[in-house]
Amino acid sequence: QVHVVQSGGGLVQAGGSLRLSCAASGRAFISGATFSAYATGWFRQAPGKERLFVAAISWSGGSTNYADSVKGRFTISRDMQNTVYLEMNNLKPEDTAVYYCAAVDGSYIYTDEKDYDYWGQGTQVTVSS
Repeated sequence: QVHVVQSGGGLVQAGGSLRLSCAASGRAFISGATFSAYATGWFRQAPGKERLFVAAISWSGGSTNYADSVKGRFTISRDMQNTVYLEMNNLKPEDTAVYYCAAVDGSYIYTDEKDYDYWGQGTQVTVSS
């Protein structure tokens, strides 16, 4: 099993920056496997709206994909340990949402939430105007 834990988020003024982190633990890593073997994505859900794709990164970190709404402002990255990051710059009020990290043991890059097996608890990001 993989347990995904998120951190970061909070309240920021428009134009500001935040960084979200996504770490993993669990029995899947006892044998020496690392989170770097999992494709990872970020999704967000605004109040009263459906959950939408934000960004994704392949297991190797060599490929990334972004929603048009965040291109040029958000950056997804991963280190060689067990952490994936979402750096969010030039934040706008419309970025306000609960952000979710998701992971799957897969070889590709995934933008559909149905492709992911493991989800974090969600973290609130609020951008004031």
